[in-house]
Amino acid sequence: MGRWVRPEVYPLMAAMTFVTSMCVFQLTRNMLMNPDVRINKTNRTTAVLENAEEGEKYSQHSLRRFLSQRRPEVFPALNRFFSGADE
Repeated sequence: MGRWVRPEVYPLMAAMTFVTSMCVFQLTRNMLMNPDVRINKTNRTTAVLENAEEGEKYSQHSLRRFLSQRRPEVFPALNRFFSGADE
């Protein structure tokens, strides 16, 4: 019959499970929280939704607000070390 349990496949399965869960998370987030997605019938009947505040809240989430106050650096300490800048 052969061997059904193959340990060399575990890293591939872990990576594929992680990627699949990230895709499901993003699709669920867009379906439930995106103001442009209209699931219920009352929102689908209106041509233009007046939800600028909801759209602003969706696009400017807490992680984006936090990162907008930081400098665009991946490793700030390493950048300061190699540039020689004493800030």
